[in-house]
Amino acid sequence: MQVTALVWGITIVVILGLFVFDFFAHVRTPHEPTFRESGFWSAVYIGLALAFGGVVAWKWGGTYAGEYYAGFVTEKALSVDNLFIFLIIMSTFAVPRMYQQKVLLIGIVVALVMRGGFIAVGAAAISTFSWVFYLFGLFLVYTAIKMVRESGHEVEGEQKRDSRVVALTKRLVPTTEDYDGDKLITRIDGRRVVTPMLLALLAIGFADLLFALDSIPAIYGLTEEPYIVFTANAFALMGLRQLYFLIGGLLDRLVYLSYGLSAILAFIGVKLVLHALHENTLPFINGGEHVSVPEISTGLSLSVILGILVVATVASLLRTRGKARPQPAEPKE
Repeated sequence: MQVTALVWGITIVVILGLFVFDFFAHVRTPHEPTFRESGFWSAVYIGLALAFGGVVAWKWGGTYAGEYYAGFVTEKALSVDNLFIFLIIMSTFAVPRMYQQKVLLIGIVVALVMRGGFIAVGAAAISTFSWVFYLFGLFLVYTAIKMVRESGHEVEGEQKRDSRVVALTKRLVPTTEDYDGDKLITRIDGRRVVTPMLLALLAIGFADLLFALDSIPAIYGLTEEPYIVFTANAFALMGLRQLYFLIGGLLDRLVYLSYGLSAILAFIGVKLVLHALHENTLPFINGGEHVSVPEISTGLSLSVILGILVVATVASLLRTRGKARPQPAEPKE
C-alpha cells in the first residue's frame, strides 16, 4: 500500500478540520446535547467512516478496505466500552452536564495525538523486528484475561485511578473544589488554582493512554498499514462525544460487552501469534525458519469480530431487562 506524503497531509488536515468544526459548531457554547442532535451527528460521523472505507477500496483495493473496516469496527467497539469509564470519571468529578462536551472533545483529541505516537512507534518496531508480533499477541491475550477478571469491578478500579490523579495533582499545584464555568484554571484571592474541570480532563487523558496500550496492538493484528491504523482510530474516535450522550443510558445494560471485547482481543492475539510464527526469524523457534501454520484472513477476522459483538450485545440486552450495570458512586462532598 503506497501512501504519499501529500495523502497523509490531506488526511490529517481533514481530520483535524472535522474536530475544529465540532468544537466551534457544538462545544464552544456550553449546552447539554439533545437526543436528536446526538443521534444525527453520530450517524453523520459513522457515515463518513463507512464512506472512507469506500475511498480505500477505490484507491487501494478491497483487501485494504476489508482491513480498514475490521480495524474500525474493533476500535469503535473498544471505544464504546471506554465510554463507561468516561461516565465514571464525569460522575466522580461531578462535571456539570453542560460542560461534559468540552472535557470529552479535548480528551478525544489528546487520545488521537497519543495514539498517533503509538502508531508510529508500532510501525517502526514491526518494520524492524518481526518478532514484535509475538509481544503484541501475548499482550492482547493477557489483556483479554485481565478484562474478564476485572469485569464488574470497573467502577472501583477507575475511582482508585482517579483518586491517585487528584492526589498527585494536589501535591503539585493548588486546586479548588469549585467549578468556574468551563475554565480549567481560575483565580481565587489573586492566586491561580486548578479547577475540577482540569482534574477530570487529566483523568480522561490518563484513561486514554491506557486505552491506547490495548487498541494499537489490537488493530496491528488486523493490518500492518500505519495509514489504515491511523484512519481507523481517527474515525472510531470521531463522533465518540455524540455517542456518549446518545447511548449513555444503554451503557448500563451492556454487561457482557467487556466479555465480548476480551474474546475479540484474545482472538486477535492468537491471530498475531500465528502470523509471528509464519514470519518467524527467532533462532530458538524452529531453528529461525518460518513455521507452517494457518493464517486467519481479514474476511474471517471481520466476521468473527462482528459475530462476537452481536452475541455480546443481544445477550446483554436480554440479561438486563429490568436490571442495570453497576453505577458510579456519587462523589463525596
